[in-house]
Amino acid sequence: MNAFDLQINGYAGIDFNSACTVEDLEQVCELLREDQVAGILATIITADIPVMVERIAQLTNAIEKSEPVRRMIAGIHIEGPFINSEPGYVGAHDVSFVTSASLESAKRLVDASGGLTRLFTLAPEQDPDCHVVRWLVDQGIVVAAGHTNASLDELKSAIDNGLSMFTHLGNGCPMNLHRHNNIIQRALSFSAQLWCCYIADGVHVDFFALKNYLRCAGIEKSIIVTDAISAARLGPGTYRLSDWEIEVGDDLIAMAPGGDHFVGSTMTMPRTIKNLRTIGLSNSDIETLVALNPIKALGLN
Repeated sequence: MNAFDLQINGYAGIDFNSACTVEDLEQVCELLREDQVAGILATIITADIPVMVERIAQLTNAIEKSEPVRRMIAGIHIEGPFINSEPGYVGAHDVSFVTSASLESAKRLVDASGGLTRLFTLAPEQDPDCHVVRWLVDQGIVVAAGHTNASLDELKSAIDNGLSMFTHLGNGCPMNLHRHNNIIQRALSFSAQLWCCYIADGVHVDFFALKNYLRCAGIEKSIIVTDAISAARLGPGTYRLSDWEIEVGDDLIAMAPGGDHFVGSTMTMPRTIKNLRTIGLSNSDIETLVALNPIKALGLN
């Protein structure tokens, strides 16, 4: 099966959130094709707005110039900077650049992509009047909640205004949460109205929990992503994600300096598919999760 990955930050030593050339991206795209991937969204994460604009423009330029890149990179996923700044929720994003949502900044980011922004992740509590959510949806962009501690009311308001996805559910939140009233349970309570995305590495979400989430949300409303960083497809070592230096151990888990939280993943799609088979999913269900639903969620089918 040929997967479509909504969240790739980099691959095989190349970081989309740092300087990279058209040739670098062509190399990445060739390796992704070898790894059963037919298309991706290249993910740009929180940084200073001018820096994010530069990184988005860099990707857009490569997509416009190179046919191999254009065939693989179907668009851009902007993740941040309108996310929750609290420890745990902010995850690997640079808290110094996290900010409340503004139409001006959203327009600068989207304009830099020349119409190639397909997905935008934000925290609904950073856009309390849903002005940015509505504007993004009006541009034909899928809006996802992520790195958020939105209340039920805040989530519902965002959904009512067009938000339709949740980015890597079970991650971008603290290790210790209220046993019932937490962002995972709130998101699952709206799973009939949201596409729920998960990282199937057994680390970001334990496999038994992933099975529970898939059972609750349903295969038909779930999506599997890799959230791959530049360390994906490589072994242990030190790698980059934007301005972060990432340590990858023998267990292939990408950790922030100090080892206090995960930072993206080193997953490839073949490993992801193998894991999904291991937890008992059929080939048909796996194809739905990694290939059909991502395209359907973006309206590309």
